[in-house]
This record gives sequence, structure tokens and C-alpha cells, in this order.
Amino acid sequence: MGTLYLVRHGQASFGAADYDQLSTLGHRQAVRLGTYWRERGMRFDAVITGTLQRHRQTWEGIAEGLQLSEQDVLPWPGLNEYDSEAVIAAIHPEKLEKATTPELYRHHFRLLRDGLGAWMQGRTAPAGMPSYLDFLSGVTTALDHVRGHHHGARVLVVSSGGPISTAVGHVLGTSAQTTIELNLRIRNTSVTEFAFTPKRHMLVTYNTLPHLDGPAYEDWVTYA
Repeated sequence: MGTLYLVRHGQASFGAADYDQLSTLGHRQAVRLGTYWRERGMRFDAVITGTLQRHRQTWEGIAEGLQLSEQDVLPWPGLNEYDSEAVIAAIHPEKLEKATTPELYRHHFRLLRDGLGAWMQGRTAPAGMPSYLDFLSGVTTALDHVRGHHHGARVLVVSSGGPISTAVGHVLGTSAQTTIELNLRIRNTSVTEFAFTPKRHMLVTYNTLPHLDGPAYEDWVTYA
């Protein structure tokens, strides 16, 4: 039996002109996860990442903490995140005010929740995005690849909240609404663990932060 660890990227740059970059804290979160694993003798037989900058930067931070000089990485575009702005625009075409207050943040995520539901149910086609069925296929083919090529191995995937919650929803057979709620509560550099055989994946843990346990890291827990 193998073990698959899915890690969400570190804190990115929410509200900035380019979200797809780790913040300083995001980099520290990733290094801390790698350090935590190194202290426990963790090594990976294979590493797969989405192709976004924040995915690659998160893996680089983890590798720094693991004190790895080099490891082959398989880029997997199907592990890239959906475009949240396009999802929202499909149901709310008016330009949103920048989220600078708690109420505006709540408004943003209410729209995102509704937009995700519409996309997943096939009621909208967000600009520049695949259908939800194609998005799901990008995630499930990655799971298939792990089962087919890494039996008995320890595999790391670095991705985003959408693909990770989609993987969990797929394995557990949850409703679209439950998958959305899983997505919106996932934390930066959180670890989700599957056990797997050649036939199936089995959820072991979801959205854990063992590397940030303790008062010293209380302010390191983030969601964006």
C-alpha cells in the first residue's frame, strides 16, 4: 500500500496584482513543512505539482526545509486551480470592489460559493476555464497516475484548494455543496493524506497542519 500526501500551496498574494506568488509568510510556511518532515526522516519517492508559480515555489520551500538539492518533479496541469474571478464573473458580471473589509471578504466568498455551485452543476461556463467535468478529469487522472505508477510508494502532490478538495470529494463521493465547503476551509500548506492501492484511494486525514502546531506558529495559519 502506498501513501499520497496532497499539500496546498503556501499563502499567496490575495488582493495583489499577481496572486500567483507566495508571500513571505507563504514561503516560511513551506520551509517549515519541509523542516518538520526532515526532522521525522520523511522522503518522497515521487513529487507531482501543478504548474502554477505558487505550486512550484511551495515545493521549492518544502525542498529547502528537507535540505534536498535536487529531486525530479512531474508537472501536472490538471492540478492547477480554477480561476475564481472567472467563476464569480459568470454569475456577477459587475466589477467587484476590492475586498478591504471583513464584509467585503464575506461578500466575495458568498459569490465564490454560489459561482462554484453553478459551474459544478453545468449552469455556467466561466470564461477561459474548462467545464467542471474536464477540471474533475484533470484531478482524477492524476490520482489514476499515482495508483498506476507508484504502488507501495510515498508520493507528494503540491496543488491548490480546489483540486485537493475535488480529489477528496471524488474519493468520498460527496455532494457538490460538500466539496465546495471542503474547498473554502482548506488552509495554506495543509496536508491531506490518502492511502492507496492499485485499485483505489482511501482518505486518512484532511487539511492538517502538524508543522504549525504550537504557540510559536499561531499567527502562521492562513487561508488565502
